[in-house]
Amino acid sequence: MTALLTSRQTFQHLYAASELREYVEQVTGARVVAAAPGVVYAFRDEGARLSYLAQRVIPDAEWLASEDTASAVSAVVAFFERRGRPPRIEEMPRTVAELLAHLRPGEVKRLVRDGADPERATAGAKRSTLNTLLYLAVELFNGRGPFGSLPVGLQQDVRTFFSSYKEACQRADRLLFKLRDDGYVRSAMNASVAGKVTPTALYVHRRTLERIPSVLRLYEHCASIAAGRPEQWTVAKLKHQGRAVSWLDYPDFDKDPHPRIRSSYMVDLQTLQASHLSYESSANRPLLHRKHEFLAPDDPDVPRYRRLTESEMRAGLYERPHLIGTENGWEAELVRCGRQLRGHRLVRRSEA
Repeated sequence: MTALLTSRQTFQHLYAASELREYVEQVTGARVVAAAPGVVYAFRDEGARLSYLAQRVIPDAEWLASEDTASAVSAVVAFFERRGRPPRIEEMPRTVAELLAHLRPGEVKRLVRDGADPERATAGAKRSTLNTLLYLAVELFNGRGPFGSLPVGLQQDVRTFFSSYKEACQRADRLLFKLRDDGYVRSAMNASVAGKVTPTALYVHRRTLERIPSVLRLYEHCASIAAGRPEQWTVAKLKHQGRAVSWLDYPDFDKDPHPRIRSSYMVDLQTLQASHLSYESSANRPLLHRKHEFLAPDDPDVPRYRRLTESEMRAGLYERPHLIGTENGWEAELVRCGRQLRGHRLVRRSEA
């Protein structure tokens, strides 16, 4: 182990992401999960590890507040539409379970099915099926356990949407295997309803990450489990050749018409090596154009961002694409074209 002996006679060693993971697993004898860059969790209880992993892959939505029987039924209806199945008693908040305790199970099911929107419930079932496959694929990457080790909610998803746990695992294995196929990954990127495809990668905003194909969500999750996903990030970059994920932080994405990057954190899935790059002290930072392309078409901000892009194109600002990728080059092109920005509007440059 290479390290540094300081002038204070302290021993310092900078761990790579994969090295830290291996060291903690060796010392604790437990499988670990990378929680963030430079942070790994080792759990005393395997069930706790699986529950934490499930939260990472399938975050629980908040239950609706319930004060009486009617609102408790509404809360269960919302769960049914979201997950495509009714909840087990163990999945309900205690308040909801107590408010429904005087009703027979069959009566609760009838009320829920009568109150649920069929289209939402169907979409919820599809989403739960894909999320279950995503979880099982990630868990194989991290070491898959028996059916009984799964959190209760995932056990119920498997029972509801698959013929057996074996079938669910086989389908998840096929999904993970597809991640190794460059052609399949590139096709998935081209077919994605969200994100911007370039000759080297797919770029997708964090609020539309769940809209990309399952194999690409698996791609991003594997990197986050292997080396940690940073807390602050705006756009995920998924390379289609090789396997590397970068989380890019543009803190003013929504306010700045051409947001500047603050930092990037990259994980190479082939080597499990990670690297961080800060641009905070840079005098000529990279910036983004065509912001609408990083989002899903139905995002409410897309029309405003698209109008800006179209006006910039008409003004000739994209005629020299090799110049506009950085702050200085972009400002020079604005001056050349006699334009300036006011929020997300392009106007003629006012003469002093």
